[in-house]
Amino acid sequence: MGIADDAVEVRAQGWRTLAALHGLIEAELERSLAASVDLSVVEYTVLDALNRQDGWHMRMQQLARAAALSPSATTRLVNRLEDRALLTRILCADDRRGIYTELTAAGRSLYERARPIHDETLERVLAEAGDQPELAPVVEALHGVALPATVG
Repeated sequence: MGIADDAVEVRAQGWRTLAALHGLIEAELERSLAASVDLSVVEYTVLDALNRQDGWHMRMQQLARAAALSPSATTRLVNRLEDRALLTRILCADDRRGIYTELTAAGRSLYERARPIHDETLERVLAEAGDQPELAPVVEALHGVALPATVG
């Protein structure tokens, strides 16, 4: 194996480790959120993205990017959440093809109940993963990621 091959293998191993950590986190979040507040991880992600809009709404395509879903999967998910009265759709006044989504009061309330469960689960899983030698470097890297400075 040459130097270039070694570098590729190091990156591939890093990717496999990251994927393993992601799978571990997602499975535990899925269990915790479903058991506590009857939400899936992707449903929580949508509520979180909408909540971060601070009273504003999001276009469906923005929501699709935030949830890492295809447009059709996003539409199906929004339909389910709308059926549960957790969000609502609003037609764009300027562009009739444009559709926005926004949290309802019930959606905001459920998000506020779900967020501590999400955050506690994430913290617990990362702490447990940090004790596993094969996952510890990725967990340490995540703790070292700096948040962007907010404009104040």
